[in-house]
Amino acid sequence: MTSAPLSVDEAERAAAVFKALGDPVRLRLLSNIASSPSGEACVCDIQDVGVSQPTVSHHLKKLREAGLLLSERRGHWVYYRVAPGALAVMAQLLG
Repeated sequence: MTSAPLSVDEAERAAAVFKALGDPVRLRLLSNIASSPSGEACVCDIQDVGVSQPTVSHHLKKLREAGLLLSERRGHWVYYRVAPGALAVMAQLLG
């Protein structure tokens, strides 16, 4: 952002990421997943963030749509991991 002006596409992408991160529950979910020792987390392990399970699913969907998370269904559970490069892109935008 400080080395060159953002293009229209870059600004739209950054706005989508910041919008997704503009909710404390989403920040906690992303942090729980990113800090998991295995690099991924089952929704069953991260749903204790003070909201109902359907609300957790809604927030995880928003993080996926913003390109911050990847998900994989394994049996009854869905496992989430931070999308490759997602944290680096955010750091670059803020750096």
